[in-house]
Amino acid sequence: MATYVPGRNCDGCTMCCKIMGVPEIDKAPWQWCKHCDASVGCRIYEERPGECRTFDCHYLLDPSLGEHWKPSRSKIVLTKDGTLKHYAVRVDSGRLHAWRKEPYYSEIKRWAQAAWRDNVALIVWQGNVAIALLPQGEKNLGPVDESQLIVTQQKRGPSGPVLDAKLVPRG
Repeated sequence: MATYVPGRNCDGCTMCCKIMGVPEIDKAPWQWCKHCDASVGCRIYEERPGECRTFDCHYLLDPSLGEHWKPSRSKIVLTKDGTLKHYAVRVDSGRLHAWRKEPYYSEIKRWAQAAWRDNVALIVWQGNVAIALLPQGEKNLGPVDESQLIVTQQKRGPSGPVLDAKLVPRG
């Protein structure tokens, strides 16, 4: 079990219940879970699916994040996919441009620069549309479905290596 930042909890926040998908219960991303009461939380908490039990919201885990990052406030859920080496900024479908507002935008851009130095991509998700934040700017990858993966690669550019992201078929 992950260790939460002292004093942080989910109280008053159910954004993961809207933003995250949970295939185990056929819950699509960016739609409210049928088991969520936005004012209270999960109505099946004790019997919740495994994906919900193991989900780690980075606001709860990262002491460097300010209180403005609480998803109920920011309308953004921050996650990391360790297997694919992607950081994800998942934005509430009702506020797709929340990540472009300050102080979020400046912080996200800084994270993107640092992530690339570690060969990790930072992807902003506006619904099913993925935007890769590359050192040289943003790249809208467009809608991504379950048959696709986002891969990152280093290419040779006129003044040295250039990082890129693209969609490829799974498998």
